[in-house]
Amino acid sequence: MRLFTIPANPFSIKRTIWSCNLLTLYSLLSPICIADGNTVDKIYHPYVDALEQEIEWRAIYQDDQPQENDQPNKKEHRQLHRLSYGRAFGDYWFGEIYLTGENSDDTSFKLEAYELEAKWQLTEQGEYWADWGILFELEKEAHESIWEFSTGILIEKEWGRWSGTANFLLTHEWGSDIEDEVESSAAIQMRYRLSRLFEPAIEFYSGEDTKALGPVIMGTINTGTRQNLHWEAGLIFGLDEDSVNNTFRLLIEYEY
Repeated sequence: MRLFTIPANPFSIKRTIWSCNLLTLYSLLSPICIADGNTVDKIYHPYVDALEQEIEWRAIYQDDQPQENDQPNKKEHRQLHRLSYGRAFGDYWFGEIYLTGENSDDTSFKLEAYELEAKWQLTEQGEYWADWGILFELEKEAHESIWEFSTGILIEKEWGRWSGTANFLLTHEWGSDIEDEVESSAAIQMRYRLSRLFEPAIEFYSGEDTKALGPVIMGTINTGTRQNLHWEAGLIFGLDEDSVNNTFRLLIEYEY
């Protein structure tokens, strides 16, 4: 039984897609930023596999600009870890719950935040000139009165063996420990589907304190009937003096 459905009326679907186009335009024209100034992380694809469940671990390792290291309150190195469980609800919705931990030169490892996430696949693959989805995220800081709600569009387009993916998000921050504000972020991936086991890609990220670009490799290993191990590893380089010098990102995802 399908728990969630998308509108059967084609006009409703087309109206939703036009809304996504407008949000894309707004994201491109707005100043690109994000809550903590850094946007380097997982790039989301707009697809949902019905009945799928997954366990995911993501890690981000960063260093800061050398000229910033003389500032006592500036972190020189930072690690961010996310552990999540997710599952599909019907053919078009996927939900996930995250625990986020962080440590740096200034602090030991600690639980940093909780997060709920939902992805809505808007169109069937190949139905329109590109494939569309919407992402919703709600995050609460573990030790501060800080909330974040993000929503945005996921776009993917294929050209032969090439696949292009774009994520455009708007984020609203609020709480007694932060000034209320609305921000935006962008991430773009160009991937070459060489084989299921190995796919090279290049990724670009833009944020308040981030303009970054770098290579990524990924692949998927079949481990059984409807069981896969997906991995991603990338080294992203800052493009200006406000960006982190180097960011290493790693993702391991078990799908079943």
